[in-house]
Amino acid sequence: MSNDRLHPPRRGMLVVVSAPSGGGKSTLLNRLLAEVENLHYSISYTTRPPRPGERNGEHYYFVSPDDFERMREHGEFLESAVVHGHFYGTHRKFVEDTLDRGQDLILDIDVQGAESLATIMPEATRIFIMPPSYEVLRQRLSARGSDDPSAIARRLQNASREVRRFREFHYVIINDNLDRALRALTCIVSAERERWRLSEKALDAIIATFQAETMTSLREGDLPKP
Repeated sequence: MSNDRLHPPRRGMLVVVSAPSGGGKSTLLNRLLAEVENLHYSISYTTRPPRPGERNGEHYYFVSPDDFERMREHGEFLESAVVHGHFYGTHRKFVEDTLDRGQDLILDIDVQGAESLATIMPEATRIFIMPPSYEVLRQRLSARGSDDPSAIARRLQNASREVRRFREFHYVIINDNLDRALRALTCIVSAERERWRLSEKALDAIIATFQAETMTSLREGDLPKP
């Protein structure tokens, strides 16, 4: 039996990572993507303006509200939500094409988007990045220097609601130490790749070789006696 038949291609794994704004998920994901092979990143669309250093097509696809609404009406988004007064959306075709090619994909989306995606694609692995405390999150948002005090207050208010929803996720990682949090995230991705449901076709192909060998042995009469 050829290796292709013994190990048929599997559909890619979808991983959803959510955190309050300032929770550190972007830093974690950048390091994860640099270390883990065959793991791709889905770039979201948004109507918010770029922050300093952000580039279109690398961090987000920055579009106008009119263009976003047109895409949404045409069903181009797998999920979309309003976060901090701006629209965000995940492109449907990119996600489906990537998974169909057997490539694992990670999404960086808010809690609302994760909730929507759990209904559409319940097989997705959902991970929540928890800040160690309110005060640490406030300090991180202030140090970022990209938001005025009113925007920071709004993000902290939203965060107080988001952290209470951690039970909606399969895993929770407390981001109190970047290296430790990265190890936890890497371990989760590695373990999820081994779940039998992701490789069921390959397992069925292996089991079929046992059945074939058993039939051959029966015909040849060389089965060992119990």
